[in-house]
Amino acid sequence: MSNGYYPALGTPLDRDGSVLTGSLIKHVEDQIGRKAEGLLVMGSMGMQPMIKDSEYAKVAQIAAEAARGQCPVYAGVMDNSVARVKDRIERLQGIKLEGVVTTVPFYFQSTQTEIIAFYRAIADTSPYPLYLYDLPGVTQCKIQAATVIELMRHPNIRGIKSGDLALVRGLSRSLRDVNPEFVVIYSGLDTFDVAYSYGITRTLDGMFSCTSQIAERMYEALQAGNLESAAGHLDSIVGLRNLFVEVGVFPGFTHAMNLLGFEGDFHPDYSSRLNPQQAEEVESYMRQIRLI
Repeated sequence: MSNGYYPALGTPLDRDGSVLTGSLIKHVEDQIGRKAEGLLVMGSMGMQPMIKDSEYAKVAQIAAEAARGQCPVYAGVMDNSVARVKDRIERLQGIKLEGVVTTVPFYFQSTQTEIIAFYRAIADTSPYPLYLYDLPGVTQCKIQAATVIELMRHPNIRGIKSGDLALVRGLSRSLRDVNPEFVVIYSGLDTFDVAYSYGITRTLDGMFSCTSQIAERMYEALQAGNLESAAGHLDSIVGLRNLFVEVGVFPGFTHAMNLLGFEGDFHPDYSSRLNPQQAEEVESYMRQIRLI
């Protein structure tokens, strides 16, 4: 995987939960045009656990075809058992993907021994490289460093995405002794600039989906060594994220994406759209940071 930023794409749906092909293609093309190094479809921001079975493979296929080989595409396969994750991977057969990404099971808590068994069983049969997704706020369980080091010995387990800066730093130092090819991707949005200064140069977040213009400038500043400018761009992204938290993350994200010209609902079907006051707050801030 190249150094740079990896957006976790949103999934544009109609009111019946069917994917809007044109909007998703436009979304992919926008990110590639803004120099994204790779794309994750149906991660957390892409609502993978909420996507209808009939649409699941379609989303991955549309994104992979729209990318036209210009950057790698990864797909979320999160579920609550080895068998169910394997079912998801089976639906993806034949789609040009660089890898699949899954959290640990998120309904019951898992021990570290169970986590190792879970990932190994999937990696043993997956035709795609497998990436770990550390998301303890959802899964109720943290993937510990020793567990990752054990799993990175598996030839089909290629990397981890985590928002734990201490874990990511520690793993980065361990790679040369265990598996130099293993990829560590940082997803702690608030400290992307700090992580970059530590040499952690691959970042992934759903907020990049609606801030691609700013993300592009942020990475240009980071690569040029202009940390002050990069921090300013990051502050703009974090500010929008914080506003989403206030008004509702997914409804706020939907409104932002619609303002950017991407049709559809990017929120779960049980969520409501923003009220007029909330919509105005989001639009005003997006104008302030020059997204629209």
